[in-house]
Amino acid sequence: MNKKALMALCVAILIPLISYLLVKNAGDSAVVMPRHYLPDSVVSSIEDGKKQTDTVWHRVADIRLQNQFGDTVNLYDIQNKVIVADFIFTTCGYVCPKLTTNMAKMQQSFIRGGDPMKKIDTSVVQFLSFTIDPERDSVPRLKAYADKYGVNPENWWLLTGSKDAIYNFIFEELKVDKFESDGPLDPDFAHTQRFVLLDKNFNVRGFYNGLDSSSLALLSRDVGLLMLEKATNPEPLPFDPLQMGVFFVLALIIVIVVIRLIFKKKTTNNV
Repeated sequence: MNKKALMALCVAILIPLISYLLVKNAGDSAVVMPRHYLPDSVVSSIEDGKKQTDTVWHRVADIRLQNQFGDTVNLYDIQNKVIVADFIFTTCGYVCPKLTTNMAKMQQSFIRGGDPMKKIDTSVVQFLSFTIDPERDSVPRLKAYADKYGVNPENWWLLTGSKDAIYNFIFEELKVDKFESDGPLDPDFAHTQRFVLLDKNFNVRGFYNGLDSSSLALLSRDVGLLMLEKATNPEPLPFDPLQMGVFFVLALIIVIVVIRLIFKKKTTNNV
């Protein structure tokens, strides 16, 4: 094996490896995923002699309510979907109709392929509207409200039930009051214009102003990112693929160098 051939082989091996490292680094830094909210605890461990910390994020508890058809549904019935939630009441004069109109526009944006003749893709996102006035907002009232504002029920529930359950969910599980920018949230009438984003693991990933177009654009972007997000705890491989690749390349280079030295020695002896 001559010197030029050896050099060409080394370059051929190293270029893909370097390209992979560059692409991986660029990919990791190019996309910023929606942040997590509501940490429950921080777990510490020792790995390879170094202290590692891992935040355990709050997983929203299940809640059982009735939708606009009178069906009893659970939050945990929603599997492998991103969730967008808001909070309304049917006698609201301006804010709630506007929130519902904006959510309807967002729902329509998930029509398959952008073709209005096709059905909405219900496999990736679920919309939830919780009434904050469940004592008045009966199932028939929610159904009439949904029909009035063009709610597509395929992946949008309007929910009523126990006021205690709903308000506990708002204040203790979602903690919307902690991220309310328009003043304190009334614990007896939680009128907020916030949209809340949950990921597939029921972790809170964002709070948005449901009346602000730029905030809604950010929400749409974040929904798309969470659709593509991998599982939180994938099964780890028994080895680091990148390290194994580096070791393989180094071993191959060493073998090539040894072979070259052997050939060089034989050539010298023949002379």
